[in-house]
Amino acid sequence: MATQIFVNLPVKDLDRSVAFFTKLGYTFNPQFTDEKATCMIISDTIYVMLLTVSFFQTFTKKEIVDAHKAVECSIALSADSKDAVNEMVDKAQAAGATIPNPATDYGFMYQHSFEDLDGHHWEFVWMDPNGVPEHQG
Repeated sequence: MATQIFVNLPVKDLDRSVAFFTKLGYTFNPQFTDEKATCMIISDTIYVMLLTVSFFQTFTKKEIVDAHKAVECSIALSADSKDAVNEMVDKAQAAGATIPNPATDYGFMYQHSFEDLDGHHWEFVWMDPNGVPEHQG
């Protein structure tokens, strides 16, 4: 069985977050959805648990970061092409996301990012497997 990843993110308004990510084309597993949380399906092995802030707080004694003020992580996902990267960022911006930086093109790698409604940083990356420079050791 392939290793699965479940990224857990605190959100202020679960319904608003679901509506945002639905506009980006994501779906949700109803078996793991209630008024406190939902399971967003990224792929067969990648899931994002969107948890209300109060529910998220039950899993930690630490203060929850306000992602509008500080970075707690950067979620990076691969895309099939530069166009696919741009399409996702454009969808996110149209749904209310902010764009913190312009796209970056390294030739062999292209990346662009957005911050969702709660300030979480999402990065989409396309890499040309034939263009990756060799490591100079």
